[in-house]
Amino acid sequence: MGISRPAYYYKPKKRKPEDVELEDIINDIALEFPYYGYRRVTAELKRRNIVINHKKVHRIMKDNNILCKIKRSFKKTTNSAHNYKKYPNLIKDTVAKHINEIWHADITYIRILTSFVYLAAIIDAYSRKIVGYGLGKTLSADLTIAALTDAIVKRDTSDLIHHSDQGVQYCSSDYVKILNEYQYSYINVR
Repeated sequence: MGISRPAYYYKPKKRKPEDVELEDIINDIALEFPYYGYRRVTAELKRRNIVINHKKVHRIMKDNNILCKIKRSFKKTTNSAHNYKKYPNLIKDTVAKHINEIWHADITYIRILTSFVYLAAIIDAYSRKIVGYGLGKTLSADLTIAALTDAIVKRDTSDLIHHSDQGVQYCSSDYVKILNEYQYSYINVR
């Protein structure tokens, strides 16, 4: 007949009457508080003197398709809509063969209790070590300049390739001026 033996003998579990009642209560809580996940729903049930395991609440919410999705905040750190000169990608298929040959620069953010702080870092492509960094509360060119000067002080070198994104911080005239002063002949912005 083309039916497997387990499918033939399968008997679906009957829902217990108390589970049906519990599903209704969980649905009411989900309608009242639409942003509650299963942990908060479990806490609300405990406040209503219904003691239940959070795993069962999660299963019921999943079966009834009432789990809410977590929204993660996204902070864009690259502003490439500017009038500064943008440079070509010079290291498309290049692999670093020694230290201080290629430096990668980028900015990320770190969430703290009340807001964000921004971290600009310069990483050596060969050793994958941070050679310079700057930490600040704003996304200004001063942040990236601090990271670059920190890297230059720690590793005074010339003739390297600087690789970063096309953000306004890396294309600013002050940043490019420092790169030219130290004879970093290849300014590479992807």
